[in-house]
Amino acid sequence: MARRDSATVDRPRTRPSAADHGRSRVGDPTRPVAVERRLATGRRTTWLLGLAALAIAGAFAVTLFVLPVRDYFKQTETIAERESQLERLEAVNADLTAEVARLRTADGVREGAREEIGYVEAGDDRTSVVDEGVVPTDLPDGWPYSVVTAIADLRRTQADAP
Repeated sequence: MARRDSATVDRPRTRPSAADHGRSRVGDPTRPVAVERRLATGRRTTWLLGLAALAIAGAFAVTLFVLPVRDYFKQTETIAERESQLERLEAVNADLTAEVARLRTADGVREGAREEIGYVEAGDDRTSVVDEGVVPTDLPDGWPYSVVTAIADLRRTQADAP
């Protein structure tokens, strides 16, 4: 008993099959499809739809299989590279730890003071050797540069003389 004031539709007493009245192509695949119900009516359209379906399937295949495999191999190479970097850094760290342990001794402190701040113990002679440095010779003309050029020329001739 259906109520007439509701928005529901009465169901038929028997369920229609999928192949009834051409409603579905899946119901009977052996039955030809009417021309007006076909998705593609010409050969060209059929080929284009097939090509589009093939492209979509190819894109899915690349997305699901090719890209993850490529990323896996790239990550494997990156991990190997990082492991070699880690080994080198651990070697440097071990060398620095040994250097710190050596410098914490009394002899290491003395050696570090000599190298860093020029510490001289009693009885040692200290001699500082400083290079003269290169004097530029391409100075502009005019005062005070002419005086500097003359001094540089004089020193150069004195150094060349025996």
